[in-house]
Amino acid sequence: MRVKGNVPAVVTPFDEGGGLMLDRFGDVVRWHLDQGADGICVAGDNGEAWALSTEERRHLAETAARIVDGKVPVLMGASATTARQSIAYAEAAAEGGVDALMIGPQPYVLKATTRELVSRYEAIHKAVPLPLVIYNSPRRTGLSLDVERLGAIADAVPVVGLKEASRDFFHLTNIIRVFGERFCVFVGPAPFIFPGLAIGARGFISSGPELFGKRAAKICSLAGGNPDEELRELHFGLTSIYETLMGTGTWPAALKAALNLIGLPAGVPREPVQRLDPDLLARLRAVMIELAMIPG
Repeated sequence: MRVKGNVPAVVTPFDEGGGLMLDRFGDVVRWHLDQGADGICVAGDNGEAWALSTEERRHLAETAARIVDGKVPVLMGASATTARQSIAYAEAAAEGGVDALMIGPQPYVLKATTRELVSRYEAIHKAVPLPLVIYNSPRRTGLSLDVERLGAIADAVPVVGLKEASRDFFHLTNIIRVFGERFCVFVGPAPFIFPGLAIGARGFISSGPELFGKRAAKICSLAGGNPDEELRELHFGLTSIYETLMGTGTWPAALKAALNLIGLPAGVPREPVQRLDPDLLARLRAVMIELAMIPG
């Protein structure tokens, strides 16, 4: 399986009572496809994976796979503290028909030896032999996958991609230098997308590009040409909206609010996260108006 390009991490719509709105989730997936997505990522951080049951994950996988219908790959997050729980999530994803799993180091424990990391990925792949996209998000797990650790994992299991979400361009540079020809490196932080693509990343799984609509589908092609005013404008816009989203409320309240503002049925966050306060929503709206995402 080959996956690259613009792979949005979709939100999971919940109603005011915390109920899963599968129909609205389907609408969100269809919208991303209409905007030119090269893949769909379900049950990541944007999808509030921490709040999803195993059965809900299965329903989300089934819905995404049915709507996508093989047009693009469907990735699904299956990270948990223990390998046993990750396997349960991975089994639900596989039963739902996804193409690959996105799994990071165990959260909460905050430390792991290379042997423990490799054993974790081997156990998950043995139980559910789908291709793997590794997810490196030190802010979520308390540890970062360096070149040595990532190489050990990739030697043990079939890695087809890496979502690199650290906010460290030195680290991203080294990862692309060593592994850029081996598997697809996806950039996480939106301000790093253009420079990352310029040095060999082959895609992005981020937050913010989707708010630019069909312009997000042009990012990879723009990065392959000479820098021009359109590239610079989009890069500055990605940086501005990413900074706003990450600094407003508790994730992913701001992203859901922004998607609702552009007319997508993103719903509200599930407990313990609450929707944005009115003053924060007004601040977000002002930035989106400035970036021409919504009318003033």
